Amino acid sequence: MKKILVTGACGLVGSDLVLALKAKYGENTIVCMDCHPADQHFEGVMEVGDVCDVAYLRTLQKKYDFGQIYHLAGLLSVGGEKNPDRAWRVNLLGLKNILDIARDYQCRVFWPSSIAVYGETTPKALVPQHASFEPTTMYGVTKVAGELLCQYYFHKYGVDVRSIRYPGLNGYKAAPGDGTTEYAIHIFYGLIKENRYECFLKPDTRLPMMYMDDAIRGTIQLMEAPAENITIRTSYNFTAISFTPAELVAEIRKISPDFEIIYNPDDRQKIAESWAQTIDDSKAREDWGWQEEYDLPKMTMALYKGVKERLENV
Repeated sequence: MKKILVTGACGLVGSDLVLALKAKYGENTIVCMDCHPADQHFEGVMEVGDVCDVAYLRTLQKKYDFGQIYHLAGLLSVGGEKNPDRAWRVNLLGLKNILDIARDYQCRVFWPSSIAVYGETTPKALVPQHASFEPTTMYGVTKVAGELLCQYYFHKYGVDVRSIRYPGLNGYKAAPGDGTTEYAIHIFYGLIKENRYECFLKPDTRLPMMYMDDAIRGTIQLMEAPAENITIRTSYNFTAISFTPAELVAEIRKISPDFEIIYNPDDRQKIAESWAQTIDDSKAREDWGWQEEYDLPKMTMALYKGVKERLENV
């Protein structure tokens, strides 16, 4: 089997995806790449570099002969607003470089889009696969452009590129980042450390969410599906559960009844309000059999146990 490259391997998604790919295909098959060195607990092949450096990427391709690339490297919503120029460069130039490699060496590519493509003109409930996308963040702009770029490379060059629009993803193997939906991970750190949390969203802010195990399973499932089953070459709608901070707090109080929550909305509230609340992902379910396993109570308990264990081992 040819090697598999994972860019952004040390990020929130990459940390879980790499473990799943190693378990499925063998540790020696997976090559990890990130712009920062891995921590001391990392095991396997690790390359440190910049996805904007196409010469470096071509050197890696010649060295390892990749057959698949999971391209996860990129800036998220909050980081993109802090540095829009860098977000444009990393998110789009990095993607184009990967697509050029895939075109020249016949690699299959996975690239994640996001609910950040949605905007004020997108329906808030049960967003259809094809809808109006007018994002209000640079992150969302790069995701819309990236979806179109992926579709272009498929039609123009035959690149087998596959994508899903990730909802808010909740995992614990990596430290939480600065995404708008990541309050749902930070809240567990507050629970375990201080039994309190100050939330930057309003209590009734409903957003599409998913437990990381479901996201990883769905991602690999998409990449393994026969090419003839893939009818969407922009990005598939993809979801599992939708909840508000207040609903999550209600589940947390089943674990800790005196948990204290303070709501102090900031600029991220406006970002969240521009996104959809629920999503219609029937095309993913029809085309490649997507089905989630985690509901809100099950996800809450998994995150509590996972974050607790992570903090105990720091």
